Amino acid sequence: MTGYPRGMTDPADVRDVADQAAREVDATVDGAREAAARGDLGRWVQEFLRSPGSDNAVLGAELRSEQSSWYGPVRLPFDELQRLAGPADQPTLVRLADDDLERVDDMQESMDEGWEPPPIIVSYRNGELTVEDGNHRIEGLRRAGHSEYWSVVGFEDDRDRQRFLDER
Repeated sequence: MTGYPRGMTDPADVRDVADQAAREVDATVDGAREAAARGDLGRWVQEFLRSPGSDNAVLGAELRSEQSSWYGPVRLPFDELQRLAGPADQPTLVRLADDDLERVDDMQESMDEGWEPPPIIVSYRNGELTVEDGNHRIEGLRRAGHSEYWSVVGFEDDRDRQRFLDER
């Protein structure tokens, strides 16, 4: 096992996938809504994660292969989200480091000027909502006075998706 996403054996493969993103993704809540309406939310997540600014093609490929369906955007309270970070095989609960706080401050300032952050990317596993991408956005949103935000939720199977929807 190489630790690379299914079908990829070398970091160069990940770069090639990212380079193939010829069109820019609309990394907004409306862009996610449009992708959901087309039945293409999984692809939107993958393209968003490999786009400039997110720069996480590996995570995008992993989520695309692991999550069979996606739902959203849906508003989720931050206190329902498990904020984990790190490699998939070694996630750790983290508090943002001091150097990350500058990025959060910049996001908060941009929000104060009218910027709308992209949705938070979340996975639903074992009845829990785990943040895959968006810890900085969550902290910036909290500082801007928000307690919930638009999220896109991935599911391993239809049973989990239905369980999530039943809980709402």
